[in-house]
Amino acid sequence: MNPEANTAGEVSAVEVSHLTKVFSLGLKREYVVAVDNLSFHVKAGEVYGLIGPNGSGKSTTMKVVLGLMAPSKGSAKVFGLDSGDIRARNEIGFLPENPYFYKHLSGAETLRFYGKLCGMKGRDLERRVDELLKLVDLEGAATRRLGGYSKGMLQRIGLAQALVQNPRLVILDEPTAGVDPIGSRQIRDLIMRLRDEGYTVFLCSHLLEQVQEVCDRVGILFRGRMRREGALEELISVDSQTSITLEGASPELLGKIRELVQRDEGTSLVAEGHPRTSLEHLFVRIAERGEDPQP
Repeated sequence: MNPEANTAGEVSAVEVSHLTKVFSLGLKREYVVAVDNLSFHVKAGEVYGLIGPNGSGKSTTMKVVLGLMAPSKGSAKVFGLDSGDIRARNEIGFLPENPYFYKHLSGAETLRFYGKLCGMKGRDLERRVDELLKLVDLEGAATRRLGGYSKGMLQRIGLAQALVQNPRLVILDEPTAGVDPIGSRQIRDLIMRLRDEGYTVFLCSHLLEQVQEVCDRVGILFRGRMRREGALEELISVDSQTSITLEGASPELLGKIRELVQRDEGTSLVAEGHPRTSLEHLFVRIAERGEDPQP
């Protein structure tokens, strides 16, 4: 089977095959293997998360896919084209972890600047600027200088500039790093909206909970090697355990369930209690409602 094609016969958005990247450490003939025989693919139209701790090889892999770095061995392709091919780069929008902006420009001026770099002009450019400001919910801050933007707003205008030329693939490096919970939620909502509109999103992150909320498939990278990779639900499910959630159950019914569990040899009650939300979800709900959320 062709590794560049998915089950529908379509070319993958990203195909990394046996990628190895070695860095020399000067004149002592010492070297470090940043990425070791790494293979994975990103299907067109999905959100794929490459996760791992700092130093695991995420950034190196991302740079090779972007065409900013050549592999020592193996290959990386974007929609069937070698990542070093200029045609492949035209298919990619990129948001780095700490994007640099001219702080004296407004949000709209920033998008016009990047649009002109991509060869856009006139009505087409103005129409695209308006579309992107609406997409990232910054219409109300279009004329505000970036020096007055929050970290979350800067990340959103950065995502907008990555979409200026309407790429098929969007690569995001730690898109919610340093952003407060409200801003993180807005960015994650944007990522899901991009998927719904047909974009392919490839993101690198070490923030596991945030990746879990938006990704269709995940690859876990550690010390340059892929340790686990697959559909998110398959990776996080516990095969040996079954969860049952009841609402309004009487003490009598709960007692009968416990008795049934005790009678069944080989079965044990692992946990019992009320479902919990995350601290982040609780914070967002309180901030949005302006009051303590009711259960």
